[in-house]
Amino acid sequence: MTHRILILGGTTEARQLAGKLARREDFSITLSLAGRTESPVPQGVPVRTGGFGGAEGLAGYLREEHIDLLIDATHPYAARISANAAEAARQTGLPILALRRPGWEPVAGDRWTLVDSVTEAASALGTVPRRVFLAIGRQEAGAFETAQQHRYLIRSVDPVEPRLAVPDALYLLARGPFVEANERTLFERYGIDAVVSKNSGGDATYGKIAAARALGIEVIMVRRPPLPDVASAETVNQLAEMVDHFFDPVADRGV
Repeated sequence: MTHRILILGGTTEARQLAGKLARREDFSITLSLAGRTESPVPQGVPVRTGGFGGAEGLAGYLREEHIDLLIDATHPYAARISANAAEAARQTGLPILALRRPGWEPVAGDRWTLVDSVTEAASALGTVPRRVFLAIGRQEAGAFETAQQHRYLIRSVDPVEPRLAVPDALYLLARGPFVEANERTLFERYGIDAVVSKNSGGDATYGKIAAARALGIEVIMVRRPPLPDVASAETVNQLAEMVDHFFDPVADRGV
């Protein structure tokens, strides 16, 4: 019997999970991408690109495609997608699992200012002009047009379009991972004195946090949004085991 699994992705872990589950011949994996990244890396499994039309649209897709299990492996800040996934699972009675990457925790030497949104982050930079490194993705960069006194260095995977209506902004196109040594060099080269970041967790983009700590730079850290309470795991391997046990419950009994 083939079990059909839909993974809502867009993260490195989603791609890794899809590849791991696809090794099983009794699993048929589809990876869904929102389509916000113009040139996503190859995913290794069949990919569906684009939105579903909210929770109702996703529920309809789950029924039409006879999906057996829904996995939410989206970015920690994709709160709306996660909420729609949980609601679609409720409407269809379908089981749902989530991959929830642990967030970063401050350690000795960190200078974090915690805020709840990018709008609050723009205000938290203060009125005195600063040299700011923005690492929040291109979708919400526009919030900093309200803080035009600062000079911005903005890094994103895809171009920020339209560019910000601020007097001074430089743009870098790059895809992680980013290591601490390179981030320190970048911050020193541009005289960065504030970093704005989301608490994405993981190793791929932690370099900027470590570099800021080493250089004594303040980090304006945007807290994670609340996410639905569904069964979850923190790592790809842990979630893959949950999926195995879901379809092979006898494995839980050691038989």
